[in-house]
Amino acid sequence: MSIFEDISEAVYDGDEDVVEELVRDGLDDGLSAQDILDRGLLDGMERLGEGFKNNEVFVPELLIAARALNRGTEILKEKLTEEGVEAVGKVVIATVQGDMHDIGKNLVKLMLEGAGFEIVDLGVDVSPSAIVKAVEEHSPDIVALSSLLTTTMNQQGAVVEALKSAGLRDKVAIMVGGAPVTEAFCEQIGADAYSPDASSAAERAKMFIPRT
Repeated sequence: MSIFEDISEAVYDGDEDVVEELVRDGLDDGLSAQDILDRGLLDGMERLGEGFKNNEVFVPELLIAARALNRGTEILKEKLTEEGVEAVGKVVIATVQGDMHDIGKNLVKLMLEGAGFEIVDLGVDVSPSAIVKAVEEHSPDIVALSSLLTTTMNQQGAVVEALKSAGLRDKVAIMVGGAPVTEAFCEQIGADAYSPDASSAAERAKMFIPRT
């Protein structure tokens, strides 16, 4: 196997120490940080995402793999900057106002990071005005909204309207998800995409980034 395959496998297995050793070996051998990231680290996370979608991989394994991925990207960070490597795109993510659930949001964040996106995580119970402010400040490509309660899902629509009022609606794609959310609801509130799970969220996010 190539070193890229070894790195991918180490991420898949969640072995932080092996990931660190292999990433450092790759850099010492003159491999580009971009190749190590794309063909090694992110490839491993993409495989995990597929496994998660097919119920072959579960949340604890994803979280362990995420730590291994983060260990590798920390080592690459300076080299990636030197090479001028940029994130695939930027996503502002939040659980909407009135909702304190963060597991679904965190899984989507993990999958988006694994797909190469830069994430601005606003946390839970986030008001439409705070999301508008974050869009103004960070200029993301995508706003991703999570709601786990039927009583708060309408806040996703409130965010769409707040972005319209601020003149920002046409500047971002809006993705929605969460247990009570459906494709029909997504269309009803004027959002751009609905995702039933974390893996498909990462796949759909790429559709809004032309160069991916």
